[in-house]
Amino acid sequence: MNITILDGYTLNPGDLDWAPIINLGEVNIYDRSKTDEIVERAVDSEIVLVNKVVLSEATLSQLPKLKYIGVMATGYNNIDIAAARKHNIIVTNVKAYGPASVAQQTFALLLSLVNHAELHSQSVFAGEWAASKDFCYWKTPLIELAGKTMGLIGLGDIGSQVAAIARAFGMKVIAYRKNPVETEGVEMVSLDEIFTQSDVLSLHCPLTDDTREIVNRMTLSMMKLSAFLLNTGRGPLIQENDLAEALKNGTIAGAGLDVLSVEPPKADNPLLSAPNCIITPHVAWATFEARKRLLRMVADNMEGFIYGNPVNVVS
Repeated sequence: MNITILDGYTLNPGDLDWAPIINLGEVNIYDRSKTDEIVERAVDSEIVLVNKVVLSEATLSQLPKLKYIGVMATGYNNIDIAAARKHNIIVTNVKAYGPASVAQQTFALLLSLVNHAELHSQSVFAGEWAASKDFCYWKTPLIELAGKTMGLIGLGDIGSQVAAIARAFGMKVIAYRKNPVETEGVEMVSLDEIFTQSDVLSLHCPLTDDTREIVNRMTLSMMKLSAFLLNTGRGPLIQENDLAEALKNGTIAGAGLDVLSVEPPKADNPLLSAPNCIITPHVAWATFEARKRLLRMVADNMEGFIYGNPVNVVS
């Protein structure tokens, strides 16, 4: 098999071994590919692997040998699925490779908002502790999570991990999902209740027509003034102008985001200048352990296709 990896750098910047994929065929690996480079690079390939490279109808129609697209991620909205079906191209994705890592980043963002460890460390290294008249001080109010309510929109693999960690912190956990499921230690509530009752609201749902901009001016106005919003899911779940305005107006206390609607963000994204907003560059999935699992699962998906038993098929 002729295999082309069009944007391999984010999965493997050099600390992983491509061997599980290289063992399956003749492989060409590109760190990044621009739109006008895709056809030239993949025209002779039966298999193409992508993370975020967009494969449109116009592109797929110029790849007559292509039989399989392996998405090296869970989300596959960068693939024109209808066009893939039209050209008899199988598309697979990878699920559940990083729930622990994403849940960990969710709490890293939350702890940054309530404990401000980095802010206080910077203060110490700036000499403020050495100059202090007291044995301790704090630069901003510190907040205890025990007894607070963690609200989850979405309760799949990641949401369930977040719920377990929240309970370990002594938090009450409530959740909303389109199709409620009984989960130990989690109270299922309505969408309105998730916004009104949460001290911390964390987004872990897929991006669909129903969930796009589920956080907006109206739903933000329902939240507590002291509430925090977390998003390690998909950027377009939030109407970013509305969130920036809510942070400026004190409608909510703060936000911790690992994803934005456009990545990398444009310089004029309003959240880049919003107060009490922590943003990390889509790293929740990127622990070494999660990426190693992902690479192995990408190879497993490919192997299933090659031997006539495709798995994790989305088209």
